[in-house]
Parts: sequence; C-alpha cells; structure tokens
Amino acid sequence: MYRIGEFSKMSKTTIKTLRYYDEIGLLEPENVDNFTGYRFYTTQQLVKLHHIQAFRQIGLSINEIKLILAGQNKRNILEKRKSELKTELERNTDQLSRIEFILSGKEEESFMNYQPIIKELPECIVYYKRIMVPSYDAYFELIPAIGKECLKANPDLKCAVPEYCFIVYLDGEYKEKDFNVEFCEAVNKFGNETGDIKFKKIESVMAVSIMHKGAYSALSKAYAYAFKWIEENGYLVADSPRESYIDGIWNKESEEEWLTELQIPIVRK
Repeated sequence: MYRIGEFSKMSKTTIKTLRYYDEIGLLEPENVDNFTGYRFYTTQQLVKLHHIQAFRQIGLSINEIKLILAGQNKRNILEKRKSELKTELERNTDQLSRIEFILSGKEEESFMNYQPIIKELPECIVYYKRIMVPSYDAYFELIPAIGKECLKANPDLKCAVPEYCFIVYLDGEYKEKDFNVEFCEAVNKFGNETGDIKFKKIESVMAVSIMHKGAYSALSKAYAYAFKWIEENGYLVADSPRESYIDGIWNKESEEEWLTELQIPIVRK
C-alpha cells in the first residue's frame, strides 16, 4: 500500500483532491492508521481513480460520477453529457461566426448602428387585422383606429405586459406604397372578434433582433444588414419579419428618436 503522498505522485492528483474525494465518499483510502491518521491506498484504487479522472475530463459532475460508481446506468448519464456538449459546441460555433463577421470589417459603418442579437420571441395571443397601407405615414391613423375598434368590442381586454405590437409584411416584395400588412397587438386573452379584427395564438420562435433608430423610410437599410448577417452567420429565414414599434410619433417629437425593433425568425442551416 502507498501513503497519500506517494499515491498523489503516482496518480498525478493533489493531496487536497484526494482528501476531498475521501470526505465525500468518492474514493476512500483502503486503510487509515488509527494512531497517525495516515491514509493508505492500493494499486486497485489507482485504477478506480483513473476512471474518476477520465469522467471528470469529459465534464461529468462529482454527483454524476458517484452515481456511475454506485451502479447507475452509465449510458444515460453520458448521453446527457453528450447533448450538453453538442449544445455548447453550437453556441461556441455561433459566437465564433459572429466574431469573424465583426473582424472581417464588413459593413463597418452599419455595424456601428446595428447590433444584432438572437432572442426568443415568446408565445403570445394577439388581435390582428390585415390592411393595405398607402404609405408609412398612414400608420399614424390606421393603427390607433384598429386599437379603438377592438377596445370598443372588448372593453375589459388588456395589452400584454410588456406591451408588444408589430407589423408583418404580406407582400412578396418590397414596396414603398400600397403594401399589405398584418398589424398585431399582444393581449392577455382571446376576445370578441369584430369586422376584420381577429384573434390568434402565435407560437414562440427564435429571431434575429436589430434596433433601428430613425424614420421608417430608412428601415430598408436595417433589413439589408439583417439579411446579410443571417446569411453569413449560418442561418435561414424561418418566417416573415416583424417590425415592433417601441417609440414613435405618439411619444417622440422627432423622427430621429423613433425606435423600431426588426425581428426576423430564423433557424440554423
């Protein structure tokens, strides 16, 4: 048998770690001298410690290793760790792709204005209405009218917290005038439908989010940047883009202060 110092050298494991493994019952010494308190280990325990080290090096927790050594299904624990590593690898690959995009210097000026992030758009109930919009300026009359019409039929209906309203473009191409959209406002429950105002539940989805500050007429620049970013970072557009209006004419005097969030649902290629 070997004293703890010798066993530490043989196994390339610190004495502190060996004492910790003893305390938690992961690897107890073969014998402890009652008089001196010296711990003694055997070569068989060297093999057991080798297994423990192998499990630690693939990222298993102490509790998971204890379960394996106690006879739990090793395959289930390793499959779980495999899934965690794959998720971590995907996340690291995504971060690396974004860093390379920044370092490439592409669209440097745009990058200063637009900082894309990936976020989950939560599931929500919305009332919605499909309308033809003659121009961006018409939003200021059309959208409040939709809200008033819905509230009249549903006086107890409340907006979701935080508030979330957005536009989805229905045309297959970009238009500056006479474009068709679906206006959506997130609410706390389904309500009474009236005229062309309907209710539906929208499922959660992952999306690229970009904040655009300024006039709506300049949103095309944000779209161009977003689609370029999506393509060069290994994603595909999964659904129609949304424009969520945070600040606008209703609370900001200058259009330079208007804030719109562009949300584009995505999936990995």
